Amino acid sequence: EAAERFRVSVYAHYAQHGRDFPWRHTTDPYHILVSEVMLQQTQTGRVASKYVEFVARFPDFETLARAGIPEVLAAWQGLGYNRRALALHSAARKVCSDLGGTLPPDRETLLALPGIGAYTAAAVRAFAFNLPDAFIETNIRTVFIHEFFPDADGVRDADILPLVEATLDRDNPRRWYQALMDYGAALKETGNPSRRSAHHRPQSRFDGSRRQARGIILRTLLQDGPTPPATLRQRVDGWDERFDDALESLRRDGLVSEREGIVSVAP
Repeated sequence: EAAERFRVSVYAHYAQHGRDFPWRHTTDPYHILVSEVMLQQTQTGRVASKYVEFVARFPDFETLARAGIPEVLAAWQGLGYNRRALALHSAARKVCSDLGGTLPPDRETLLALPGIGAYTAAAVRAFAFNLPDAFIETNIRTVFIHEFFPDADGVRDADILPLVEATLDRDNPRRWYQALMDYGAALKETGNPSRRSAHHRPQSRFDGSRRQARGIILRTLLQDGPTPPATLRQRVDGWDERFDDALESLRRDGLVSEREGIVSVAP
């Protein structure tokens, strides 16, 4: 009865305040996977327009798998965390080479793909296949801390997950998780209970970070093409040790390569 009352309350909020996103108008597993990878560590407002552009340019696994990495990274610009684009591209190639171009609902198969962890696999199963896995992300965490741990600090996901399992709408997990996430997003605007999570970490400063430097280097190489390192340093305003570290990390991650004294986005 308590679980049912909770579901009624969440669905009532959803009926009046549910959000509309382009990925909610499809159950295509490829489109769902693209949206979930984009939404990792990125706000929905930034993702919405990029998602539409990306799936228009790469409408299916085969198209994405055939594309070169520079083309994929160019389409990804503005979302940050470019390693996600590289992982998505690798996943598309694996789906085409090993799975006949079709993403299955099997959890273990999903987890074997590059860039797909436990949360992303469960989210794809819920939103593409309407399968009832219990999972937690930041908005879901916010809801359960607000509703079930009103006076607690340091709430662990291990304490929340059994409640997610017990209250899950198994008849329509797709709609249920959309409703939960929208309720959580609304709660964050009025105090953000997720700060009381044991897993809460304040977002690191972007300005002046190595992450910002990585983005600037990639954007410069995508715009200007293969470039000698000395020229690259001249074209980037304020190049310092942070950019040297960023360039080296881009090499390690396979996003850029250097051959015969020329730096370029990885082929």
